[in-house]
Amino acid sequence: MDLLTAGLAAVIVFALGGSIGSFINVVVYRLPAGLSLLWPPSRCPHCLHQLGLRDNVPVLGWLWLKGLCRHCKGKISWRYPVVEAACGVLFLLVFWQFGISVQTLGYWTLCSWLLALSLIDLDTMTLPNPLTQSGLVIGLGFELIAGFLLQSSWVGAIHQCMFGIVGTVLGLWLLDLVAMVGSIVFGQAAMGGGDAKLAGMMGAWLGWKYMLLSGFLACAMGAFVGGGAIALGLLSRRQPMPFGPFLALGAVTSLFVGEEILSIYLRLFFPTSSG
Repeated sequence: MDLLTAGLAAVIVFALGGSIGSFINVVVYRLPAGLSLLWPPSRCPHCLHQLGLRDNVPVLGWLWLKGLCRHCKGKISWRYPVVEAACGVLFLLVFWQFGISVQTLGYWTLCSWLLALSLIDLDTMTLPNPLTQSGLVIGLGFELIAGFLLQSSWVGAIHQCMFGIVGTVLGLWLLDLVAMVGSIVFGQAAMGGGDAKLAGMMGAWLGWKYMLLSGFLACAMGAFVGGGAIALGLLSRRQPMPFGPFLALGAVTSLFVGEEILSIYLRLFFPTSSG
C-alpha cells in the first residue's frame, strides 16, 4: 500500500470511528435515562434545537462552533469531540494491527461497546444489561464466524466459539469471586454485578487467556489509581470507584499487546532450560 493510499485509508477509518463515537455519545446519555437512541435526532442539550448536518460532523463540528450552540450559544461539553476522537483513534489502531479482515470488523465492535460501557460506568456507576448482554452474544457470534472464515470448517467455528464460551464463564466466575472476597475483606460490596457481566462479555471476545490477562491488568491499574487517589485525598477508603473502565482498558491492552505481555511473563517465570 503506497503512502497516498495508506493516508486516505487512515482518514476514512478515523472518520468512521469518529461517526461511531458520535453515536456512542448518544448511547451514553440516553440509554441510562431510558430514552430512545434514534429519536429525536441530535440536539442542543440547552435549547433542544436540532443540530444541522454541519454541526454533527465528528470533532470538526464542535471546533467550527467553538464549543457553543449555534442558536442559544450555550456551552457544549468538550467530552463530545474527545469521545469521537478517541473512537477514531481506536478504529485506526485496530485497522493498523489487523488490516482488512473479519477481526477488524469484530474488534471495532468490541472497542465501541467497551467505550460506551466505560463512559456510562463513569457517569452512573452502572453497566447496563442491554449492552453487556448484547455484547456477549455478538462476541460469541463473532467467534463462530471468525472461526469458520479462518479455518474454513464448522469444526473450527465450533472450536473457536467454545473458546469464547470458556472465556465468558471464566470472566463471570473470576469477577464474582473477586467481589465475594472483597466483600468479606472490606465488609461492604467491593464490586457491582455489572462488572462480572462485563468480564463475561470480554471473555466471549478474547478467550480465557486474554480474559485472565485483562482481569489482572484491570486490578493492577485499579489498585494503582485508587491507591493514588486515596493518598492524594481525592477518594475516601469507603468511597466506591467505577471498575468498568479499568476492565475495558485491560481488554484493549490485551487486544493490542497481549501476546507480547504473555511472552515476557513466560520468559521471566518459565524460562526454557539451557543445554
